Amino acid sequence: MSPVYAIVGLPLLSAALLALVSNYRLGAWLNCAASAATLAVSLLLFAVEPSADALFVVDALNIYLIVLTSFVGLTTSVFSATYIGHEIKTGKLKPLNLRFYHAMYQAFMFTMLLALSANNLGVMWVAVEGATLTTVLMVSLYRTAASIEAAWKYFILCGVGIALALFGTILMYLAAQPVMGPGMAAMTWTELLKHVPGINADILNLAFVFLLVGYGTKVGLAPLHAWLPDAHAEGPTPISAVLSGLLLNVALYAVLRFKMLLAVNGEALSPGPLMISMGLGSLLLAGFMLYRRRDIKRFFAYSSIEHMGLITFAFGMGGPLANFAGLLHMAMHSLTKSAIFYAVGHVAQSRNTQAIDKIRGLTVSHPALGWGLLLGVVAIAGLPPFGIFMSEFLLVTSTFAREPLLAIPLTIGILIAFGALVLRVQQLCFGEPAADAQPIHGSLVPLYAHLGLVLVAGIWLPGPLVAWFQTVAAILGG
Repeated sequence: MSPVYAIVGLPLLSAALLALVSNYRLGAWLNCAASAATLAVSLLLFAVEPSADALFVVDALNIYLIVLTSFVGLTTSVFSATYIGHEIKTGKLKPLNLRFYHAMYQAFMFTMLLALSANNLGVMWVAVEGATLTTVLMVSLYRTAASIEAAWKYFILCGVGIALALFGTILMYLAAQPVMGPGMAAMTWTELLKHVPGINADILNLAFVFLLVGYGTKVGLAPLHAWLPDAHAEGPTPISAVLSGLLLNVALYAVLRFKMLLAVNGEALSPGPLMISMGLGSLLLAGFMLYRRRDIKRFFAYSSIEHMGLITFAFGMGGPLANFAGLLHMAMHSLTKSAIFYAVGHVAQSRNTQAIDKIRGLTVSHPALGWGLLLGVVAIAGLPPFGIFMSEFLLVTSTFAREPLLAIPLTIGILIAFGALVLRVQQLCFGEPAADAQPIHGSLVPLYAHLGLVLVAGIWLPGPLVAWFQTVAAILGG
């Protein structure tokens, strides 16, 4: 049996088991164990090449995203164990509200892994919708007026987006039917790729517009981003880590799958200009909005919008170098942003606030945490020697070589966001610390493990990994 069945089945079975566990400590251990088992099985994909069937496909495009999702899922479950435990001790969360927290976490992992590995357009849509429903429940975990409002905004806006994506999926199926006939084959990626050159390009173009807007809502692209800052600010920090580090990638992956279909059809429109426009708009909007954020989680939520804009821009540019930069940036952003939210979670608990104006001097009061956050901000700002510098450098140089005029607003947007990050990190990490700072609770291993990987990627990428990204970049086309 293909390992992908175990990769998807383990979180699903774990979610069912954890729904019956009312003891938080036991649930936390089981959650970590289930995440570790999922990662272990996903690593088998490097040794075993499962053949595609009607339900699942594992290829060069999704294999690294499956492994990345499993890895970040494990490290976030480790961080979550102590973070949520401390929230219970301080009375911010009630044990009754947490009965299904770990079950929803594993259900969330199940939906993301299902979306990444699905060989069926409809199954992928259902999985992305399932990811929305599970995270809505976790965003509202605190049961405050603000958290419930954020959850409803998330549900309504992403519900509208996913409905548009459903309409686009239906259009894709209708376009494929005259060529492939009715049935499951017309909904299967591997079969569609073989027959898409003969599909009516006009319907294909219309379908992609709905799909880009629909799934783009989940990516957090402007002007469809309004749900993302609220969901990050009001939900538990572990959920912010997986939302920014994983879910945004899954939604963008769905867009890339459809982009591949258009690339094969010679008469279809080029998706590049649409993706470039939305990506550049997101980058510039988020860059300016960073200067006005006063909540630390909202601040880094807008940073996620900025970076998803960069990645979308990269794939819109297309070509071997820009696609390579986009793939590398997806991985580096996932690792770096989740690490930053681990640090932010510890900071918010030690200072009992998310207000940036009330947080300062972290390198003095909590040296390991403060320097970890500083390194995370340095990495996400795109400074060497971290991996994001490499991906942004490749993207900027590729854009200058192919479209010099587009390189100007791209560079300006990156510099605007860079200025906001430098401005905030000075206040957060340096200066005189507050007198009421509390010790941190939990391990910093997940934080430094992620930063270590991002540092290594900025200095040296293994040959097989480079060849892998080059292969996927070629598949994605121009």
